[in-house]
Amino acid sequence: MNAREPHRIAIIGAGQAGALLALGLRRHGCTVTLIGDRHPDEVRTGSVLSSQCLFGSALRVLSRIVDVEEDAPAIDRLALSIDGVGEVVSAFETPAYSIDQRVACAALIEAFIAEGGSFHVEDVTVERLDSLAAHHSLTIVATGAGDLGRMFVRDRVRSPYDRPKRALAVAYVRGLLPDDSGADLTISVMPGAGEVITLPALTTSGPCSILVVEAIPGGPIDRFDNVKTPEEHLRRCVEVLDDAFPKIAARARDIELTDDGGVLRGRLTPTVRRPVAFTASGHPVLGLADAVVLNDPLTAQGANNAVHAAGIYLDAVLRHGAKAFDTEWMHEVFESFWRNWGRWSVAWTNRMLTEIPEHVLDFVRIAADEPAVAGLFAAGFDDPSAVHDWWFDRSDAERVLDVVRSESTAVDPRALRNALGLYATGVTVVTARAPDGRKVGVTANSFTSVSLDPPLVAWCPAKKAPSLPDLVAASHFAVNVLAVDQHELSRQFATPAPDKFAGVAHHDGIAGVPLLDNSIARFQCRTVQRVEAGDHVIFIGEVEQFDTGHGQPLVFHSGGYRIAADHPDFS
Repeated sequence: MNAREPHRIAIIGAGQAGALLALGLRRHGCTVTLIGDRHPDEVRTGSVLSSQCLFGSALRVLSRIVDVEEDAPAIDRLALSIDGVGEVVSAFETPAYSIDQRVACAALIEAFIAEGGSFHVEDVTVERLDSLAAHHSLTIVATGAGDLGRMFVRDRVRSPYDRPKRALAVAYVRGLLPDDSGADLTISVMPGAGEVITLPALTTSGPCSILVVEAIPGGPIDRFDNVKTPEEHLRRCVEVLDDAFPKIAARARDIELTDDGGVLRGRLTPTVRRPVAFTASGHPVLGLADAVVLNDPLTAQGANNAVHAAGIYLDAVLRHGAKAFDTEWMHEVFESFWRNWGRWSVAWTNRMLTEIPEHVLDFVRIAADEPAVAGLFAAGFDDPSAVHDWWFDRSDAERVLDVVRSESTAVDPRALRNALGLYATGVTVVTARAPDGRKVGVTANSFTSVSLDPPLVAWCPAKKAPSLPDLVAASHFAVNVLAVDQHELSRQFATPAPDKFAGVAHHDGIAGVPLLDNSIARFQCRTVQRVEAGDHVIFIGEVEQFDTGHGQPLVFHSGGYRIAADHPDFS
């Protein structure tokens, strides 16, 4: 899509997801109207909107649209402590950041205006939404509050709770002392009571700390219902710490609020809603972020959900070109977000809100002495799909523990992986057909050419890969080289799912091997040799058929997706 395209897009809700999506679309030449409930200056001087923490995967999406605020303090280490069990201290692979959404959202709105976007302040009613939808090609609702939020029907299958699981109290403060573990982000769990989270952040007046109390409703630290003033809110926070979290209380002896707006209280019910609603005249509108996926802050995934959703919606709109934005497209866009990101953060958060499984508590005890195991916890905050194999199933946990321990050598695996990541590669999805007819697919960047005569290629799945037995049993495999706009497929095939091919356009090739449509190249191969090499297996295949398409390749470098470009010296 470019500036000559006729589409007119309206986004209602100028929070992180709505404002970020509007800015991204505008920077690609789209005609966008963004509607918020306040001017940027009013956002900055108002009350805090949330607690938040953006981890590496979300920051990579964010950096495609806007620069990350350089003054925000880096969050390098996590400490997760569970009363009576132990403490996990682990480093994040890349720093996380927390930026007060009063700062972030105001800046996004101003950047959008500077790009020529149309910004209006308005309290949009259901009737007004009907008019907006009638005059725009695509209308997106990015707020879950009020009547607009209630237009989106709760998805009962994806929403196990019908009431709040935590009472939330947030305070933006100065004077909080560092944790003696050296961790920046701390999560302290008291079973039966709730949790307290601390982290550094950037607010309207500079660096600060965020203190989050997550109380089990009706439990011993659920004490904020009768609080009236910011000062009383802070005193109640200190009382909770003194009574239930003495280690944090010692750090908070001299804390003070950053400003009178630096407090937030509330109870929310974690909810997934159906992504498409209809106005009175029958116009479809698409929900975004909190309008359709509302997550409890316990796992700090709300801001990450918002950024990932904005990135996926942005790519979907730009790919769609001049075609109409019908309800089928809207459902496909949301399902792409759900498959690739939303379901993992929702599943993990919902599990945390009930109780921590006993085998995970065992992991906490082990992690205190084994840094490689501790690293599993930090990885989960960056990408919740990373915990799915071991947080939910004891047998998977035992398998992951064996793998992690086997990789603990004199060479630091994380440092080696980062160094290897400096070698840029393409991204492929290797597919096969299991003997029982099931379709198999896995993302791989280990693909390489071996020989032209005979035509041989190779790739290397991990021995721990759940799909390895099916790959070994299959006679053929196909290597699908992904195009630059297929990064969602990379993630979809890299994460566990009952059906990785759901919603993916494909057709059958030799021996029934699935071939992904729109790949820029496909190689259909017969497996001729397998060689075990360390923790991987080298598959060598003879190319029996191949075809090529159009477009630029998806590139992976330094832990993120990249775009290939001509070198200026040779262009």
